[in-house]
Amino acid sequence: MSSAVLTTDRIILDGTARTREEAIEEGARLLEAAGAVTADYAAAMHEREALTSTYMGSHLAIPHGTNESKAAILASAMTVVRYAEPIDWAGNPVRVVACIAGKDGGHMAVLSSLALVFSDEAAVEQLLAAPDAASVLALLGDVNDAGE
Repeated sequence: MSSAVLTTDRIILDGTARTREEAIEEGARLLEAAGAVTADYAAAMHEREALTSTYMGSHLAIPHGTNESKAAILASAMTVVRYAEPIDWAGNPVRVVACIAGKDGGHMAVLSSLALVFSDEAAVEQLLAAPDAASVLALLGDVNDAGE
């Protein structure tokens, strides 16, 4: 397994979810397929979302598990799913859902590099228009440096 937090096979440009719950499930399946989390992690992500919305602004939501779900995390990883139509995220329009699993606190640096990209309106537009997963990875590549 690659030590990279984000790889092109974890970037989906045409997500199929239409609700916040489905989007969390979609991301959780990708994290599980990557070998980063156990099947228990999805429930922890829903639990976190019930406590506080993971909507971050600029069309971005970052679902992740609760502090109690650390045992379900096998390795640090991130998935990015983009949606053509905005998903209603507790009243906010979301087009990019970045699910994160952070082993030993490794997700904090990843969160901050993600926040940097999404604080730049031009970068957000590029991400929403990116033609392929490699282009998205190029825009978000700093998350891999952050995770090390």
